[in-house]
Amino acid sequence: MRIIANLKNPFILKIPDQTHEKTYYLFNSGRMSRKDNTLKFTPVDEGGKEGQPKYIPVEGVSDLYCFGALDANSALYNFLGKEQIAVHFFDYYEHYTGSFMPKEYLLAGKMQIEQTKHYYSKAKRIIIAQKFVEGAAFNILKNLKYYQSRGKDLEGIIETIERYSTSIFTTTDIDMLMGIEGNIRQTYYEAFDVILNDFAMNGRSKQPPKNEVNALVSFGNMMCYTLCLGQIYHTQLNPTISFLHEPGYRRYSLALDLAEIFKPILVDRVIFKVLNKREIHAKDFDVQVNSVVLKDAARKVFVRSFEERLNETIKHRSLNRSVSYKHLVKLECYKLTKHLLNMEEYKPFKAWW
Repeated sequence: MRIIANLKNPFILKIPDQTHEKTYYLFNSGRMSRKDNTLKFTPVDEGGKEGQPKYIPVEGVSDLYCFGALDANSALYNFLGKEQIAVHFFDYYEHYTGSFMPKEYLLAGKMQIEQTKHYYSKAKRIIIAQKFVEGAAFNILKNLKYYQSRGKDLEGIIETIERYSTSIFTTTDIDMLMGIEGNIRQTYYEAFDVILNDFAMNGRSKQPPKNEVNALVSFGNMMCYTLCLGQIYHTQLNPTISFLHEPGYRRYSLALDLAEIFKPILVDRVIFKVLNKREIHAKDFDVQVNSVVLKDAARKVFVRSFEERLNETIKHRSLNRSVSYKHLVKLECYKLTKHLLNMEEYKPFKAWW
């Protein structure tokens, strides 16, 4: 797959997917407005000086990721809403701060009722939550066995996670299940120090991340979360009703559930690649007293590698055709939909290659 990046125009990066629509990443602060049937983005530096405007045909945009301050008015958001374009916002520390999501055009009453019923039923909810953890654990082990076969000594970590995994379906409540999931994830992160050649994780730290690896994990996890949110939006599922994570007032918690399955293969594999192949270096991080954040150069490298991963295709065993990793996330939403409507038992995605 070929990535399109205009190096002479460093404030914006556009990434094509398998459709004609593209994801646009805005790394600089600026002002966006509507001009006829295009989006006009004018970068503005810290001194208030405007740069050369960039014009983006609206029919070619799937969503926008904003890593700098975006100045826009309600007329623009009305326009984006009509065109079904989502906007995701991140702060300076790469924390996801929220999304502008167009009106849910596929929400259906029956699905909303069934999704709510499965949440309120302890027996039904735990079954779905267990499947999410099962899929996450399987894909974690897939990563570890891949690197074990390439000379990394991960046998003890693999055995520990396999032992934890046997307890997933013996859990009787969400708190117990979350405890097992936490043990699996903590053990898994110990393997990062073995897999990575020149960097060390030294345990998971977040809000803020304490070192370079943790900064990449936090950033990548937020990218995976927004990806899952975007795919949920194109189904009848309600993103605020979840099963593993407790629904909250301010977050789309179903995206957190789905992200657990895909983080090992979409985020972690990209982290291992960009660090072990030295595509990102220590100088690409802003190391502060109590936190570490990615500089713009590192963000762009990670975003390109992440999108390359999303657009890779594999031969789907059931569909008997090639599908992208990005489309696998949407297929996961469809499988969950069928489960909630009692059409087909939900089975989590498990990497088979």
